[in-house]
Amino acid sequence: MNTVASFFAGIGGICYGFEHAGFKVVYANEYDKNACISYRANHPNISLEENDIKQVDATSLPDFDVFTGGFPCQPYSLAGKKEGLTDVRGTLFFDIIRILNEKKPKAFLLENVKNILSTNNGDDFKAICEHLKVAGYTIKYDVLAGDTHGNVPQCRERMFIVGFKDADKTDSFKFPKPIKLTVTINDIVDRSVKVENKYYYNPNSQYYDMMKTAMINENIYQMRRVYMRENKSGVCPTLTANMGCGGHNVPVIVDDFGIRKLLPMECLGFQGFPSDFKIIVANAHIYKQAGNAVVVPLIKRIAEEINKVL
Repeated sequence: MNTVASFFAGIGGICYGFEHAGFKVVYANEYDKNACISYRANHPNISLEENDIKQVDATSLPDFDVFTGGFPCQPYSLAGKKEGLTDVRGTLFFDIIRILNEKKPKAFLLENVKNILSTNNGDDFKAICEHLKVAGYTIKYDVLAGDTHGNVPQCRERMFIVGFKDADKTDSFKFPKPIKLTVTINDIVDRSVKVENKYYYNPNSQYYDMMKTAMINENIYQMRRVYMRENKSGVCPTLTANMGCGGHNVPVIVDDFGIRKLLPMECLGFQGFPSDFKIIVANAHIYKQAGNAVVVPLIKRIAEEINKVL
């Protein structure tokens, strides 16, 4: 069985995907304390090092076949300042290189926002690819989405970079092809069950009439300052980490009892997490964690292709 070490592990979305594809996760690293609480509750058998990756001693890591990491996207995200490798978080990429150079795994999977292609006029991505090649890897990359490649109804496009030590294996590797979306919003959201009142908007709110007028179907909406933005494609809009900022950016639906925000567990459902995922941190934290997560079934499909090659 091929083994995995997961960095920037978050709440374990990449770990779930690789485990479901037949890998064994032997090590994980995450810095955020609340993400670590969620990770340990849901992955009790995986050794998690709660530490800044800059402080990780690469020489003490267990041997592993595949390095995985959804490294911080804020330096490259359209929602950020797009400073790229000049941002202190962007420089964490060089700790990936440091660990690859020390452990020399057979392969890696890196995940980031698709905008990583364009920061600093594309120079950042060129530098990333060059550093990976100097570390001894040949690479392939592609932008894949949760709704088109993961059968999850969320519009979430992400860049995936896969590399192998053996160039022949890189040549053999194929990213998964698009598949038909069969999972719907209503497979994840049960509108017939009344949830806690705290998730519903107050009918006396100054915005309620505007929301009621705009929200005329079962699509998912996002609240903007003076209007409701409808996601007309019939899927959930991209979930973001800033959902944890007081819940103001959580997508909104109409159910049989009123207008409400998506529940934390529903947000995790739109990332393809298992229905028995344990939520033991405050909502603000789990919303942030869901927004930072990956689409698990999409990761599984990529991991299956890596496993075929290895």
